[in-house]
Amino acid sequence: MHVTLVHVRVKPEAVAAFIEATRANHLASICEPGNRRFDLLQSPEDPTRFILYEAYVTAEDAAAHKATAHYLAWRDAVADMMAEPRRGEPWLGLLPDG
Repeated sequence: MHVTLVHVRVKPEAVAAFIEATRANHLASICEPGNRRFDLLQSPEDPTRFILYEAYVTAEDAAAHKATAHYLAWRDAVADMMAEPRRGEPWLGLLPDG
């Protein structure tokens, strides 16, 4: 599996709007071919810090996600909410098997 942990820090006043924008992206993303998980995690210690856990069968499936209308809409919607640039960290998902 191709997994990306996307580290995000948003402006404090944008937390609720970020969650709602990401909810729409999540709902569409979990319907994509090749998607296995698309989770939004929030730090219990700092509510402005999030991780998006994105798991796809292949790197090509993950790349296709970034060409979808819902991803592009999310990217544009949250751009001004960022306190710092988001950072994607690639991982290999070993278990569970594909």
